[in-house]
Amino acid sequence: MTNHRGISKGRVIVLGAGGRVGRAAVAEARTRGYEVTEAGRADGDVTSAADVARLAAGHDAAVVAVHDQTAAPGVFFPAMARALAAGLPQAGVGRLVSVGLASVLPTGAGTLLMDTPGYPQEWREFYAGHGAGTEALREAAPQALDWVVLSPAGDFDHAGGPAGGYAVAPADAGSRITHADFARALLDEIEVPSLHGTHAGVTGA
Repeated sequence: MTNHRGISKGRVIVLGAGGRVGRAAVAEARTRGYEVTEAGRADGDVTSAADVARLAAGHDAAVVAVHDQTAAPGVFFPAMARALAAGLPQAGVGRLVSVGLASVLPTGAGTLLMDTPGYPQEWREFYAGHGAGTEALREAAPQALDWVVLSPAGDFDHAGGPAGGYAVAPADAGSRITHADFARALLDEIEVPSLHGTHAGVTGA
């Protein structure tokens, strides 16, 4: 579709629409006048390129905010990435905005957040799985698919209200962003794409 020029008032599918990020993305997209399809686990298998293509047919862009607590992260996230890379172009979808994890973002000093002193290590397998998913997307995505992975630069602010803005930032364990402001960033990257083929963090501003 219109990829680098952006997509305005088209059709957007949100995979993982039932989670907090997915719900915020759906709300933000509808506020902007997009026609939104909400897709959840019961609608198809995001690790199947055929299911991705079926669900995404007729849409202009996809937001993906999916994880599977029952699957091994190192298997699930790369498998989903490969399915998206194959299925979305088959469906004619040109823009993918996927939700990632701050843990595998570099800090301002260049160290991955998960490798900084004091960072929780009990979920390291989950962190690494997310990172492997981004690498799989980087390797598998064809030129026809304009993709970006966005994550909070630190974590979500679950209690605060929307600040009304955000900024792209390196990983910082103390950084916070509300779901509503994060959804704003997701939809901006559909409407006016500025990041391509990369993983970037966003913080509230």
